[in-house]
Order: sequence, then C-alpha cells, then structure tokens
Amino acid sequence: MPDPALHQDSTIALQKVLATLSYLLTRSQAHERQASRAGVTAGRSDLYLLMALEDSGGVSRVGDLAVQMMVEPPHVTRQISQLEAQNLVERTLDELDRRVRRIAITPHGRAVLESFRQARLDGLRQALSDFDDADLDTTKAVLDRLVAYVRESHMEEPRGRGA
Repeated sequence: MPDPALHQDSTIALQKVLATLSYLLTRSQAHERQASRAGVTAGRSDLYLLMALEDSGGVSRVGDLAVQMMVEPPHVTRQISQLEAQNLVERTLDELDRRVRRIAITPHGRAVLESFRQARLDGLRQALSDFDDADLDTTKAVLDRLVAYVRESHMEEPRGRGA
C-alpha cells in the first residue's frame, strides 16, 4: 500500500517546481529574450491572444476568446484594437449574424506567431534533450490534467467585478 506521506511530499515538491516554473516563464525578460531570438516585437499578452485565436481555428468572437483566456471581454477588446493596429488581427463580419464581429488572425499574425513558437520550441527541445519520449509523454499527460483541472475550477468560480 502506498504511503500517503510520500504522495503528499511529491505533491508539495511538484507544487514548488510548478510555482517556480510559472514565475520564470512569465517574467518579461524571459519573453523579451525569446521574442528577440525570434525577431518578434509583439508583447507577451499579444502573443498569447494570437495563440488563443489560432487554437480557435484562426477566427473567433471576442467573448469566446475572453472565456478561453479566462479574462473579461473588455480586456480582449482593447487588446484586439492594439493587435489590429499592428496588422496581426482583423475584424470581420459574422456570416450568420451580420451584427456580430469576429476576430481573425492575419497572415502577418500567423507568421509572427510561428516565428515565436519556433524559437520557443528550439529552446524547449534543448532543455529536454536528455529526456526520452516516454518521460515527455508522461509529463505532458500530467500537465494536461492539471490544465484541465484549473480550467474547470475557473469555470465554476463566479465571474464579474471583484470576483
């Protein structure tokens, strides 16, 4: 029978590693280094919005992007205006409901995103070069479950100002 104390120690150790990794990955200097290697000038939040848009098939409604990114729609609307000024996205009319505007990633936006992703992938491959595919598959499975848990937990929380 597994020792619950060992599992708790592993969970505590994992939480510490995830907190440290999250901190390191979200530092502006880390983003600036990766963006510089990729020749990209877009900000970190801009690139995450482009990734969310691409994950939605390249076209999405503002409200759907907000839900996916777990932010309020006005935040996404402001950011879209900035991305539109950089020719990274464009607003289009919804084919089914002409009152609705959809956001589409532009070819330039796709190129910027691809350049950034390639630079990040190169760095990740270098960092993980000593691990075999089985270890990476297990790690991905664990992280996928954590992401799903966090997303589900977020969806259960009340939304709105001050929440």
